[in-house]
Amino acid sequence: MTTLIKAGTLITASETYPADILIEGEKISAIGKDLTAPSSAQVIDASGRLVLPGGVDVHTHLELPMFGTVSSDDHYTGMKAAAFGGTTTVIDFISQDVSPLLKNVELWHARADDKAAVDFSFHMNMTHFDSQVAKEIPSLLKEGITSVKVFTAYNNRLRLQDGDIFQVLRIAKDNGILVMAHCENGDVIDILVREALEQGHTSLEWHALTRPAWGEVESINRIISLAGQARAPVYIVHMTTAGGVERVRRARGKNLPVMGETCPAYLFFTIKDIKRKDGAKWICSPPMRSEADNQGLWQGLKNSSLQTIGTDHCPFFFDGTQPILYEGKPVAIPGKELGQDDFTKIPNGLPGVGDRLPILWTFGVGAGKISPNQFVALTSTNPAKIFGLYPQKGSLLPGSDADVVIWDPDKEIQYGVKVAQHRTDYNLYEGWKLKGFIEKVFLRGNLIVDQQTWKGKRGMGRFIHRKPGQVI
Repeated sequence: MTTLIKAGTLITASETYPADILIEGEKISAIGKDLTAPSSAQVIDASGRLVLPGGVDVHTHLELPMFGTVSSDDHYTGMKAAAFGGTTTVIDFISQDVSPLLKNVELWHARADDKAAVDFSFHMNMTHFDSQVAKEIPSLLKEGITSVKVFTAYNNRLRLQDGDIFQVLRIAKDNGILVMAHCENGDVIDILVREALEQGHTSLEWHALTRPAWGEVESINRIISLAGQARAPVYIVHMTTAGGVERVRRARGKNLPVMGETCPAYLFFTIKDIKRKDGAKWICSPPMRSEADNQGLWQGLKNSSLQTIGTDHCPFFFDGTQPILYEGKPVAIPGKELGQDDFTKIPNGLPGVGDRLPILWTFGVGAGKISPNQFVALTSTNPAKIFGLYPQKGSLLPGSDADVVIWDPDKEIQYGVKVAQHRTDYNLYEGWKLKGFIEKVFLRGNLIVDQQTWKGKRGMGRFIHRKPGQVI
């Protein structure tokens, strides 16, 4: 199949210029002006349109068991939602539930391979560490997994102690593996949760009040210190605080290989949203913070203190007792209602994989907070480089996978659950007016989204065996 995209304006992480793109098979074969193609080729007129590389979301939790239920998007529905939002590659997290380590990889492939609607890869959570696990970590490389995640919170469930994290960092450095870190202070959280419950505080805002911003800032500082001692790169996930951004900025100023990610929700929402009648919709970990933190995160994106925007996509129904129609069939999955009256029992997580690009275009690029090139860098090129996908993904270059988004900068829509394609019953951005939206999405040269029509299929996504990435 040959496709010629003519007369569009290409936007990359570094350039904006008019050009045609010739796609032959699954790859971009040529970029230039006045390209020609065989008479049998599909020709798409992109006049007045922008042409971007497909988004790369390196932070999703699909089919994740939690609190007696499971995140409501699986590896088909979540990746389909990603595609409708202009994202063509996602990286999901494998839970370390069984031994040996590679058995968990096998179990996640069994969940994902036959469902995947876009291309994908995996990170490995490291939630148990001993001498045997230490020996097994390098075996992840043969599986195409070049990143692992550690936690400084969730005591007695997910957290590793500092000494174990230090050992993981050293092993990772020696093998070209990147360590990602969830940074909150698990000890402080446990004390504050216990005290809140003893005092009868169970309403939802206590989820945020028992996970204070200082705990994240302190933990980021500690992880940076551990990484510095191990002489290993580290990537801080879902950052929520202005203080955390400042710690990362300082570390990078000292040439330490530290990188930071934030998520769209942390740019817009605060604890005030959790206090709403429907505040359960905003419950996630780490929690929503303050307006000052919103501003600090935007500034971190603008000045490159932060390198990526992921989503931490982990959706749950707001009311899982009421079914929704998904692809014409009723679906109901227990959700946020499980903890409506007790913040310690509510499933933690938000939908977002399909919202990321549309929301950030209007309220980032459109508002002048980031440039179009920064938009591409933060949502596609940087994550592809950091996680060993570039230039196969995250780029518009001859030889790259033909993951291409045609964007209509003038299209105006009212966004919300009826537009987004997540398999859940709400959207955080309900009723928001957007200017600029996805028109067509290609995955390896295959048209999978055309306006609001799904042309992809279950199982067409491929697992990407990643190589070690770059520190940027």
